[in-house]
Amino acid sequence: MNPVHEHQLLMTRRHFFSRTTLGLGTAALASLLNPGLFQALAASVSTSGGATGPARGPHFRPRAKRVIYLFMAGGPSQMDLFDYKPALEKYHSTELPDSVRMGQRITTMTSGQKSLPVVKSIFKFSQHGQNGVWLSELIPHIASIVDDICIIKTVHTEAINHDPAITYIQTGFQQPGRPCIGSWLSYGLGSENENLPAFIVMISSGKESDQPLYARLWSAGFLPGEHQGVQFRSGHDPVLFLSDPPGVSPETRRRMLDSLATLNAKNFARYHDPEINTRIAQYEMAFRMQTSVPELVDISNEPEHVLELYGPDVKKPGTFAHNCLLARRMVERGVRFVQLYHRGWDQHGNLPRRIREQCKDTDQPSAGLVKDLKQRGLLNDTLVVWGGEFGRTVYCQGKIEPDNYGRDHHGRNFCIWMAGGGIKPGIVYGETDDYCYNIVKNPVHIHDQNATILHCLGLDHEKLTYRFQGRDFRLTDVHGHVVHDILA
Repeated sequence: MNPVHEHQLLMTRRHFFSRTTLGLGTAALASLLNPGLFQALAASVSTSGGATGPARGPHFRPRAKRVIYLFMAGGPSQMDLFDYKPALEKYHSTELPDSVRMGQRITTMTSGQKSLPVVKSIFKFSQHGQNGVWLSELIPHIASIVDDICIIKTVHTEAINHDPAITYIQTGFQQPGRPCIGSWLSYGLGSENENLPAFIVMISSGKESDQPLYARLWSAGFLPGEHQGVQFRSGHDPVLFLSDPPGVSPETRRRMLDSLATLNAKNFARYHDPEINTRIAQYEMAFRMQTSVPELVDISNEPEHVLELYGPDVKKPGTFAHNCLLARRMVERGVRFVQLYHRGWDQHGNLPRRIREQCKDTDQPSAGLVKDLKQRGLLNDTLVVWGGEFGRTVYCQGKIEPDNYGRDHHGRNFCIWMAGGGIKPGIVYGETDDYCYNIVKNPVHIHDQNATILHCLGLDHEKLTYRFQGRDFRLTDVHGHVVHDILA
């Protein structure tokens, strides 16, 4: 008889477990010393159940580990910033041809106008970088990083009003209720830092900001609540209700949380509602954040040469510059998705003055963020996205006045740029017509944009799904194609 087989037959159950306790203890100790030790195993187990379960790991080798999304809420004017159209000099003040408009639906703000006069940009453009990319004088700092970014001129959307357009590009659907892109990434990849949320949101505003932003834009929708974005605010308490009230010690808070966890565990045993466990996890996360957040938002140890990258407003909490620096500190600490909203790009009137103010707020911090990430070796695996929900029309809203014009919403084509994390640097993708009104080459739908973002993080947008009410949902709905031409 085989002696090994005979030994296995003679081993009793008690003997077996006495032998394995040492191994279990060693594994437990190893997991405490290195929490990420078994993440790969956990990912393989969680993904083995099919596309309806949380991925907790990429589908293929990722180029990016995290995302910083600089969202310019309101719709930046593409022909005043990135899409140089010298032909508008001769078309200036002429009526937009029907052959160009092609019956496109326009907003109620200009539908009553008797004419739609074309208005040129008053800003000078010049060439930058190794490929001679044309950029506006409004963005000299972004011009300095043009060899590190990919400018896409042909992003397009069906939405023409702010709320459905922002909801659409963030969630893949124009009506509210679905998870946003940050929640999908949290669900698909999890967090790299147990002491900070996987998904963080910060908001800043220009001098004139009349468009609201709703918390549902960073909602988890029908995904488990743990994947919703956590909003950080300027002021003494970056996260609401995070600090203990006066007279409550950390020890008291700890005892209270332990008691709540016991009660919630009994509730879960009775009702089996997964949101109960989410609530327990979020209480514990908040407790850990009481230590991690103050250290995160304290920029006093940042060297002066780093602060200078972000511009003069970097030390003012709540500014876009300050938020950009915090975003770098967040991804440095393992936050998966950081969303920065900057309001004030909805320039229906007095565009020249207002767009100057917006660029003054955002140009240097945006470029400084890319430079900072690059010098720290973080840009290679951090994807930076810059853009809004749509663009602006080439025709003027209202009357054309010297150095004063407005532009309406335009979804047929607008510009974004991306950098790092698997994106090909120093290129311009797509072309629009001489009126900057229609796409003539390489269209990129917002579903394609989101599919490409997921691809950079190693996620197949067709496989990252969640079953809800009998259907498998995904960020890109039933659409979207990865734009392989812009991938490094």
